[in-house]
Amino acid sequence: MRVLLLGASGYLGRFVGDRLLADPAVQLTALGRSDDADVRFDLSTGSPGALTRFLDAVHPGVVINCAGATRGGGRELIRHNVVSTATVCESLRRSGCGARLVHVGCASEYGPSQPGSSTGEDSVPRPGGPYGVSKLAATELVLASGLDAVVLRVFSPVGPGTPAGAPLGRLAEAMRRTMQHGDAELRMHGLGAQRDFVDVRDVARAVHAASLSAAQGVINIGTGRAVRLRDATSLLARVAGFTGQVHESGAPHPGPAGPARELGVAQLPGQQGGPRDGQVSPASFPYPDGCGSWQQADIRTARDRLGWRPRIGLEESLADIWMEAACRI
Repeated sequence: MRVLLLGASGYLGRFVGDRLLADPAVQLTALGRSDDADVRFDLSTGSPGALTRFLDAVHPGVVINCAGATRGGGRELIRHNVVSTATVCESLRRSGCGARLVHVGCASEYGPSQPGSSTGEDSVPRPGGPYGVSKLAATELVLASGLDAVVLRVFSPVGPGTPAGAPLGRLAEAMRRTMQHGDAELRMHGLGAQRDFVDVRDVARAVHAASLSAAQGVINIGTGRAVRLRDATSLLARVAGFTGQVHESGAPHPGPAGPARELGVAQLPGQQGGPRDGQVSPASFPYPDGCGSWQQADIRTARDRLGWRPRIGLEESLADIWMEAACRI
């Protein structure tokens, strides 16, 4: 099976590429903006005609789209998430390759959900920030394209290679600095949010399974279990061997006064929209996905249509995050 991977140098794309390369039945070609790509092509500025000619020459059976941007202003997010996806869809429509499209979406498309609930694929998307809006627009383009296509809405990916700007990556970096400076306390804020953390290697398995399946539409990829950031922080402290105290900013904490490092889980400027009934405003939880205090996936569709289940627990994911952070001590 010949597979064309878009966005192979990104966080998810790297692991998807590794997974595909481990399959002897796959002939992989990577297309992207980096020098590591087999073919350099910028989806946000390149023409559909040029990409169509490449598709006709390579003739892939599957195109996997992991390309996109997670940061930047509205214009940049639209260019890299929406325009790029439109280019992919238009090129596949024009091409005679007849390739199946596996598009990697994001749970930020759903926006805030009711605490205690599990978000299914039939939930009405209400993204709480520009990133989620741009990803939702890309998903709608794929679903309306008429192509043989599936969209995997990935919840909160973690594991080796987690960016330092991501919440758990930032937690690990803050803990590393605290231990390196010999501080006895780490003070954080925004630890009340609960997210469905899924290991990036499990995400790669899901993408591989989707490329082999006939499933179409939207499929959630998560664990089906929300974890409070405060609990993830405690688990990371145990993995790291951090014996100091972790305190949430604004909360009273006993013990002798001493040096403390205070960091937020993430900066989240420019969020808009108020809380729904019974919910906390997304801006009250500095988590960069615009999804408020709670998000948990309903993953029954992935189990039923892809034969996929998560295998890697959060402790193993955090151990891998910490191993990379500890190398910088």
